[in-house]
Amino acid sequence: MKRSFFILFLLFSLGAMAQDSAKYTSDEIVYARKDGMALTMIRMTPLEKNRGKAIITVVSGNWMSNYNMSGNFIRRANTFLAGGYTVFLVYHSSQPRYAIPDATEDIRRAIRFVRYHAKDYGIDPDHIGITGSSSGGHLSLMAALMDDNIKVSAKDPVDRVSSRVQAAAVFYPPIDFMNWGNTNPEIQREILRRTRLIGAFDFKRFNDTTGLYESVQGEEAVRKIAANYSPINQVSKDDPPVMIAHGDADIVVPLQQSESMIRKLKDNGIPNEFIIHPKGGHGWKNIEEEEQGFLRWFDKYLN
Repeated sequence: MKRSFFILFLLFSLGAMAQDSAKYTSDEIVYARKDGMALTMIRMTPLEKNRGKAIITVVSGNWMSNYNMSGNFIRRANTFLAGGYTVFLVYHSSQPRYAIPDATEDIRRAIRFVRYHAKDYGIDPDHIGITGSSSGGHLSLMAALMDDNIKVSAKDPVDRVSSRVQAAAVFYPPIDFMNWGNTNPEIQREILRRTRLIGAFDFKRFNDTTGLYESVQGEEAVRKIAANYSPINQVSKDDPPVMIAHGDADIVVPLQQSESMIRKLKDNGIPNEFIIHPKGGHGWKNIEEEEQGFLRWFDKYLN
């Protein structure tokens, strides 16, 4: 009942915003089923100046995703809608029940789903961008940079298409879990506990003997997975253009994270742009200026 209320509230908010700015339609779509639950996205389609191109917006904070955090994402989507893009607000499975690898695969599945149904949605399957903030920025970059793993023999036809995007633009993303300033694993783990982020790093594997998903044991094994799900370790020369905006006073995700990513992108010849917002924290006032920069970035690389 509570979820139904949030869906109604969300769709009402979408409709209300449409009257004030870009005109669009919206609907809820199930893009996957997981453990008996539906994974959903909200499609927002502009009725005017529709360019037939798509932007995936990852709805995420602290690697959690739900309808009651949708307000700011709806507002931000309005910038892209006014630019003629169809926007998909994608919700992923959340920590502490699901860890970062699960959320990453959810986002990649959503991209495949949008691409597979591109004709139905009136978009070009080869012109898809992705955006997000903080953990949503991290998941956006993971989806953008990871090697494609198309399952050509998969029963589900959605899994037979690519999960690659053609451009990414993100705010203050975690980039490198292995280089976060303090390298002491015990201190890092304690910080995760205090900030209630430990569930995102509770990596699990299925045990055929017990029939259970069990937490990965051993510091080295955990660090290996954390390194693999650090976007900086996924960069290769065939990656799409990446734009990052980050405040230089961010105490949640250090500016160093984005700085290291930009260096890696440059070393690999990937088109990039880096906006450093003076005195900006983990979010800042008048962020609309950077959002317009994102729109120009997508206009340039999704042309």
